[in-house]
Amino acid sequence: MKHQILPVQIPGEEQEGTLYTYLWSKSEELALGKKRPLILMCPGGGYRRTSDREAEPMALTFMGMGYHVAVLRYSCGENIHYPIALMQLAKAVCMVREHAREWGVISDKIIIQGCSAGGHLAASLGVFWKQREELWRSLNATAEDVRPNGLLLSYPVISSGEFAHKPSFERLLGAAYEREKDAQSLEKYVTSQVPPTFLWHTLTDPTVPVENSLLFLSALHNHKIPVEFHLYPEGGHGLALASRLTMASEGAGIQPACESWIHLAKTWLTRYFPWDQEQ
Repeated sequence: MKHQILPVQIPGEEQEGTLYTYLWSKSEELALGKKRPLILMCPGGGYRRTSDREAEPMALTFMGMGYHVAVLRYSCGENIHYPIALMQLAKAVCMVREHAREWGVISDKIIIQGCSAGGHLAASLGVFWKQREELWRSLNATAEDVRPNGLLLSYPVISSGEFAHKPSFERLLGAAYEREKDAQSLEKYVTSQVPPTFLWHTLTDPTVPVENSLLFLSALHNHKIPVEFHLYPEGGHGLALASRLTMASEGAGIQPACESWIHLAKTWLTRYFPWDQEQ
């Protein structure tokens, strides 16, 4: 495995993100997988922090499926507001494409994964990669350079309306919350340019209401975007893998009935982004 820790710097911005790579090493002994898709992960944390539980344990799980993985620790917290995190994600996608040959990445198979507020960040790039020129012009890049090829979203924050997780949007926008919140309600901005999407949520999520995923699902369906959605009847928020591997320090986060999501995601990834084809 090639593990690197790389700075993600936006021109003119003091805040710096960090990209952690988990890359399959090149080996002449392996018959397949000389080049692989890459899953770029955005951990959740309510735009206050980035969760450890939704980072490395999940990254290694995806790597075990045969994928290159990178985790973006984007800037968030007090006095760090939109669009810094989104710009860092766009920059991270550019970095992956710039290093595609070196890292053995299939450059048109970059999947953005996100949990909770990280799901909002991931979905924001999926929705806005072509609509909002500041995402790529300030990086001296093109829209295609920052384009995600797939979205894999776990209990995502989506809507800033009736079913909003208000604290996430308040941290994201700061003093601009009332003025800018509607522009962050992603279900309103879905177009035919959004990539294929995998979604899962629990019906009883007490933090980010399931309507967030349902609104996004409806918008994707209306624009004929390929989408797979799994709704679990029970389960809390921030489940990560929903297993002991990502159990929280206080013992929360285990929901056996939801553990199947990662296997369903593997099937979806295999359908749209196979790695085991001759390169």
